[in-house]
Amino acid sequence: MRASDAAYTRLRDDIVAWRRRPGAVLSEIDLAAELGVSRTPLRSALARLAIEGLVDTSRRTAVVSAVSSDGVREQFEVREALEVQAARLAARRGDPAVFAELAERFAAASTTLSDAGVDAYYAVVADFDDAVGDAVGNSALRSALAGIRTHLQRARRNAADDVDRLLRAADEHRLICLAIGDRDEVLAASATTVHLRASLAHLLATLGRADAADAAREYAPQPDSDTNPRPTSKEGRR
Repeated sequence: MRASDAAYTRLRDDIVAWRRRPGAVLSEIDLAAELGVSRTPLRSALARLAIEGLVDTSRRTAVVSAVSSDGVREQFEVREALEVQAARLAARRGDPAVFAELAERFAAASTTLSDAGVDAYYAVVADFDDAVGDAVGNSALRSALAGIRTHLQRARRNAADDVDRLLRAADEHRLICLAIGDRDEVLAASATTVHLRASLAHLLATLGRADAADAAREYAPQPDSDTNPRPTSKEGRR
């Protein structure tokens, strides 16, 4: 693997998994030393991440790009158009046996989450995404889907500890798989729309809570003002 590809993969995985959080500084000198690459392939990796919207290079030093409610909403508008069409084509062209197996795996999501954790569940989601991509038989659509999904994975993983939402999402995925396996294009498209809109509502609520928490921390009284109030003029004369 080329040095630029290795650096890109490492940084992308870290950003998507929130190991490098929004606003984190991406110093070329520090990253080159950390990743064991020279600055030329590192710059190439950062440029690719900037194109994908994961890194902001508009400043003097690159930073991990922000995840905003407006940005997530805009991305979902694009994603819905792509995913709904992909579901239709998958129902028309896909292998029913592949999606029947995926439906069973999503039905077992509660066991997967309790026994193997969130990463194992997301592995099932990744297999579903790959299966849909294979089934559509359209390289341009598959490429477009991969790009929009990558950018939204960060927002999704920020809410990864909400097991109740993951279980509901698993059931929504199960219904999509069953519709595709039955070659029902209309139901596959409808089930995909329901899933995406529920996911968007949940992500926006999660981001709203995070914004509120940040604001509360920013405007919270400083400890000194609470525990060590300044004496009034009268107290000062005692």
